[in-house]
Amino acid sequence: MKGRKRRTPSKEEILLKALKIVAPGSELREGIDHIISGKTGALIVIGDSEEVLKISDGGIKVDSPFSAARLAELAKMDGAMLIDDNLERIVWANVHLNPDPHLSTSETGMRHRTAERVAKQTNALVIAISQRRDIVSLYVDHVKYVLPDTEVILAKANQALQTLERYKQRFEQVSANLNHLEFEDMVIVGDVVTALQKSELVARVAREIERYIVELGVEGRLIQMQLDELMAGLEDERLMLVKDYAVNSKKAEKILKSLAKLSPDTLLNSLEVAKLLGYEGSLTVLETPVHPKGYRLLRKIPRLPVGVVGKIVDKFQNLQNIISASVDELDDVDGVGEVRARAIREGLRRLKEVNQIERTV
Repeated sequence: MKGRKRRTPSKEEILLKALKIVAPGSELREGIDHIISGKTGALIVIGDSEEVLKISDGGIKVDSPFSAARLAELAKMDGAMLIDDNLERIVWANVHLNPDPHLSTSETGMRHRTAERVAKQTNALVIAISQRRDIVSLYVDHVKYVLPDTEVILAKANQALQTLERYKQRFEQVSANLNHLEFEDMVIVGDVVTALQKSELVARVAREIERYIVELGVEGRLIQMQLDELMAGLEDERLMLVKDYAVNSKKAEKILKSLAKLSPDTLLNSLEVAKLLGYEGSLTVLETPVHPKGYRLLRKIPRLPVGVVGKIVDKFQNLQNIISASVDELDDVDGVGEVRARAIREGLRRLKEVNQIERTV
């Protein structure tokens, strides 16, 4: 059997991994802050692989445990420092790096030109700290990122949280309207597309905030708590929404991944989103009546496991059949039982009542 092909990490994944290494609260970040305070500048390579050693010349073999203070002290020498991949030992100091001069670089200063070329040639994370401007630049593979001040990231994260809250409120309004349409069996493809678009906008802002949290390190704990509270249950609802309406519900997770890859303009194209769900055609396809399988509303009933939800849907095929099912009929489903069957009927009844009250308020 052939082995599964290894997926190549995206530029965003590569950068996030690097940002975690230098996030506030880490000892490496503490060492970087010491170097900035000392106005010495530095060139740091994370990794002492064979590729890195091949382009290294001279230097002092340190091979001592990593510490922020030791890193700042060794930065007073002109050459680069090599740290092992696990960030446990400073292996070399005062090393002269000789990357391929033919590799393209957009940098002008010698330290930063060297950093960019070493990163491209070895795939190691290279950190260049400017002596005069207190700027920290990360280079990994073909990616460059300049670390902003923590206060700047915090401001952006808080602004993004406010945006997330607004987007979530709009999605909840659309979701409540979809609840009503589902109970009345009046859903059309356009309603589903709108709900999916709104949910994806929420998810995109959440992913942006997650990036800020990585950059903030220990400073991002409060932001993480707020994000967790705002996003509680939303990813599950998105998945259930797709499973309810996708022509092939088994592809629900794949559809969500495809949705995340759409450009902002394409996401706003209702026909493109409908196509992901399996509905193709002209604008008239958005007016096509569709019938939910029941996943989303069943998941709103407390203490109803997802496995049992799946068995109920398999048995009754759509939401209207589930709503009209008797306690005995629900009881016949494996894993339900009489108590749970009554809870399902009562739960759906309450959901319908709450939805009707909310619509009259």
